[in-house]
Amino acid sequence: MMEIIIYTASGIFLYVLADAALNYLESLHGEPIPHRSVVFFVIIFIMAMILFPAVQLIFNGDSGP
Repeated sequence: MMEIIIYTASGIFLYVLADAALNYLESLHGEPIPHRSVVFFVIIFIMAMILFPAVQLIFNGDSGP
């Protein structure tokens, strides 16, 4: 049950962080980025590929012998 809560909280965190990163990129660019949703997907996908395996390692490390 705890894994579900952690993955859900991680997903929400990733969404907020990816949105903030995209807004920052747009402020650097000076105008809305074309294909904004694709860029958002790439940002959140890369972060998820880093964070979710890390969460899995934490839970697998806790199981012990």
